[in-house]
Amino acid sequence: MDFSLSSEQQMIADAARQFASAELAPHAADIDRAEGGQVFMDNLKQLAQLGFMGLNVAGEYGGSEAGTVAFSLAITEIARGCASTAVTTSVTNMAAEIIQSVGSSAQKEQYLPKICSGEFAAASFCLTEATAGSDPAAMRTTAVKEGDDYVLNGSKLFITSAEYAGVFVVWAVTDANAKKGKGVSCFLVEAGTPGLVIGKAEEKMGQKASATNEVRFEDCRVPSSALLGEENKGFRIAAGELAGGRIGIGSLALGLGLAALDVARNHIAERKQFGQALSEFQGLQWMLADRYTDMEAARLLLMSAAWQKEQGLPFGPQASMAKLFASEKANEACYSALQLLGGYGYIKEFPLERLARDVRITTIYEGTSEIQRVIIARDLLKDFK
Repeated sequence: MDFSLSSEQQMIADAARQFASAELAPHAADIDRAEGGQVFMDNLKQLAQLGFMGLNVAGEYGGSEAGTVAFSLAITEIARGCASTAVTTSVTNMAAEIIQSVGSSAQKEQYLPKICSGEFAAASFCLTEATAGSDPAAMRTTAVKEGDDYVLNGSKLFITSAEYAGVFVVWAVTDANAKKGKGVSCFLVEAGTPGLVIGKAEEKMGQKASATNEVRFEDCRVPSSALLGEENKGFRIAAGELAGGRIGIGSLALGLGLAALDVARNHIAERKQFGQALSEFQGLQWMLADRYTDMEAARLLLMSAAWQKEQGLPFGPQASMAKLFASEKANEACYSALQLLGGYGYIKEFPLERLARDVRITTIYEGTSEIQRVIIARDLLKDFK
């Protein structure tokens, strides 16, 4: 198996690393304190102009056509600089891929160029509800056909980028009598549509610059042309794209873990105790070695899942394995790195305090670690049913 990157993939990884180092990392602490909102938005625009908001979108719509491997590499590098920017980039790419995959020609022409160019600062993915988190098929938001329109009512929770998204990919029940998950449809709802209400931003533990809001639909009327894909067949769209999104979040977690370990490695090489550098103590060396090994294993799992998706092969269980391992091990990496910094790691002046908060959500969103284990186990046992 050839693990080498193509020249294009390497170029994208290098460009993402350079941008993260020059533009994201220097402002990450400020935007975490809500002091750099405009910088955050400017960086999203620059990322779009560099081609990072449509990494797997066709060139005819302004996309980069770089593929899923390049997407994973880019999100990892962006996350090393700023997790809030990385999650916004990942979710926007997710939404763009859905539109490209199942959208009509008119929908693709209307929305993809605006997402890829940065005319839309972001795009949002509206699936989760108060009673439908790990079980999204239990959603209660409805879309009722009235003449040539659909009228949406309900609410979605924890929606990334809701405050500045230009378009929302929304799931709603269109056949209340169908079996659970079978009567769900998908819609495109533009920002500013009457009845689309953005709630207050949630005050979060980490990834604070990325807005997370409730999104309500109050007699929100959209034309039939807003239906994405076929009526009552929208749930399979969500299930399929969530698998791809897990590659993005696993890659984000990997970037955070690597950023934390790099800080810790530099610290123990410079810091002296008992007359010698901390890096000369074998116990600390082994902590570092174990965590970097975990990160390399996570990278290989992510590359495997990304490659399978890129080749059009089944990749769902592999994406779940990659997301599960990368997110859990990145949490361990951040906490080990914080421990290696000792008291300094607990102080906001140093980045470990922020990285430890930012990484925590990676085991929760895009499917919790527990849900990933369910998906993996079902795949392992399917031949016995």
